Parts: sequence; structure tokens; C-alpha cells
Amino acid sequence: MTSAFSVSVVGLTGQTGAGKSTVSKVFVEHGFALIDADQISREVVEPGKPCLDEIFDFFGNTVRNPDGTLNRKALAEIVFHDRQRLESLNSICYPFITEEIFRRINQYASQGKQFVLLDAPTLFESRASDFCDMIISVVALPELRCARIMTRDSMTKEAAQARMNSQLEEEFFIRHSDYVIHNNDSPELLSALSGEVADKVKSYLTQ
Repeated sequence: MTSAFSVSVVGLTGQTGAGKSTVSKVFVEHGFALIDADQISREVVEPGKPCLDEIFDFFGNTVRNPDGTLNRKALAEIVFHDRQRLESLNSICYPFITEEIFRRINQYASQGKQFVLLDAPTLFESRASDFCDMIISVVALPELRCARIMTRDSMTKEAAQARMNSQLEEEFFIRHSDYVIHNNDSPELLSALSGEVADKVKSYLTQ
């Protein structure tokens, strides 16, 4: 694939609780500039941003805190139990997120960066995969992912399962990725595997 940018963009995605954040850190250690789509998704819904206004217009005051900020817990309760409402939320947010991703890619390109890692949980759903030169997915066994989510986010098993159910199936990630990292073992093994993949990707993209 020929990049649309003067920098190689590698998409990193996968299932929630699979260990993507660890993989992302290893890639940064191997020379990749990082764009964190999760961070951007939080920034675009800050008070005063047009994306937040559109969310309030669609979902109403049930997702608005008294101080005008977004009630993330209330919104999650709605969208992670209703796929149609989740798709509506995504259709509101994705254009704002994608615009900021483009801005940051071009910023890194102007700084002379060679490799950019786009860490995006909804890489495929947002169509951000369309402008990636390569795609890496991180997957793990459902029971491991559920336990990790419950610990990481201090949520019940039911809530963790609802979040997992809102995502694409593992088979989809496997079919649509250039590399798949399976994280069913120790953090040390995950880091080692991630380093190997990072080096392979850099070698391929510089051929």
C-alpha cells in the first residue's frame, strides 16, 4: 500500500482487555511516534467542543453532568447495551476524531518522523484502517480479557461482558490484519513478541 502521507502509518487495534496498551508502549520504544485515538476521543468531547454539543443534542440531558461535562458512565450504560445507539454515537464522534488524527499525522510528517503508530480500538469501525499502511491486532482469550477489564476499570463482570460484546469478533481482527499478536501468556512474552513485530514492520516499510 502507498501511504497517503509522507510517513508510514501503522494501525494498532484489537479487543478490549487484550493488552494493546502494552504493545503500544513497546512500539514507541522501538521508534514509533504515537497517536492515541482514545486520548483524542476524550479531547473532542471536552466542554465547548462541537462534538460534545452534538452528543447532548442526540442523547439529551441524561448524559450531561451539572457542570456541563459529559457523563461518561451514563453514556456507556446506554451505548454498550444498545448497538444501534453505539453506532449513532460513533457516527457523531468519528469525523471529529479522524480530523484530529490527520492533523497529528501531518504534524509528525513535518517533523521528519518515519513511522507513526495509530493506536485505535475502533480502527476498522471508524474506517481509519483505510489510510494505514499496515494493521496489527492484539487478541486474547475471552476469560482473560474479561478478568483484565474488571480489574482495570473496576467494573462488574456483566458490564465487562457488555463492553466485550459491543466489539468485533476475534475472527474479524485475524482476517483483516497484517500481524496478529496473541496475548494469552505473561506480560514479558507479550513485550518480547511486540518488539519482534515492531522490528519486522519497520523492516518491511523501509524496503
